[in-house]
Amino acid sequence: MLKIDGSYGEGGGQILRTAIALSCITGREVEITKIRANRPNPGLAAQHLKGIEVAKLISDAEVDGLRIGSTRVVFKPKRIRGGDYKVDIGTAGSVTLILQTILPPLLLAERPSKLEIIGGTDVAWAPTIDYFRKVTTNAILELGAKVSVELKARGYYPKGGGRIIVEVEPSKLMGKTFGRSDCEILGISHCQNLPEHVAIRQRDSLIEYLSKHKIRALVEVEVLKGASTGSGITIWCGYKGSSALGEKGKRAEDVGIEAGKNFYEEFTNPGLFDSHLADQIMVFSSIAKSITRFSTTKITMHQRSNQYVINSFLGETVRIDEEKKEIEIVGHNF
Repeated sequence: MLKIDGSYGEGGGQILRTAIALSCITGREVEITKIRANRPNPGLAAQHLKGIEVAKLISDAEVDGLRIGSTRVVFKPKRIRGGDYKVDIGTAGSVTLILQTILPPLLLAERPSKLEIIGGTDVAWAPTIDYFRKVTTNAILELGAKVSVELKARGYYPKGGGRIIVEVEPSKLMGKTFGRSDCEILGISHCQNLPEHVAIRQRDSLIEYLSKHKIRALVEVEVLKGASTGSGITIWCGYKGSSALGEKGKRAEDVGIEAGKNFYEEFTNPGLFDSHLADQIMVFSSIAKSITRFSTTKITMHQRSNQYVINSFLGETVRIDEEKKEIEIVGHNF
């Protein structure tokens, strides 16, 4: 049984998600200890629990330690099955972090899959649903993944209630050397159960910030009614994106400026992938045929944590050139 140290690197949920995904894919039993040891509330939270529960379903696995707060999980998968699944996180736990656990194995399932996932679509410490759809998904489509992600309802902290529909077909992924391409800078500013001017002010402050730096962006405004109350904005162009979320006491203008600053920092950096996409694409690249290469804006602890887990399962697979900020992933042709 492979043993993974959950406190390695940033010591967060990323290690858990990658380890469970690769356990499903390789069929290798894994024990993960010290789960989220570096977080204020260590152990499994609701979204981690749900991610493992769905991974258990799709791989017919035996699992030990599946409870809130557990710092140790043993996962013993069998085969990856496709099918239809409904996942209700029950909180504002991130739907996109659930996808990080189960999407890679579902690409190798015996048959197509359709998932309905209910939870948080726009929450802190996770990719927003717009980022995942417009940046992450587009990048893995270029590797040959057959997947679609549809947003049905937004969910914010603390109530959640967002809903997405994900369709996945078994896919043979092919590694590639990513290169630059022209792209429009686009975005969505959204609010739910709040006045329209909240989303408009977020958009206008973002556009004003970027225009001062001679950057033009087209940003839609989305005003909704739903189960939870909140706001946010996501902006993207090709392999780079950024987001910011509203919260009580935070001015809408500050939300837009925050997203603008984050995007400007990534967009003007010569690295091809933003730092978040660089770690999110690693698992997909590791199961592809041949080699995937790209540069990134910065090397992060999330990337190093993913490198540790992937190389523990697959040997010398992920290579990070810290000086050049380049990442090479040798695919294993699953």
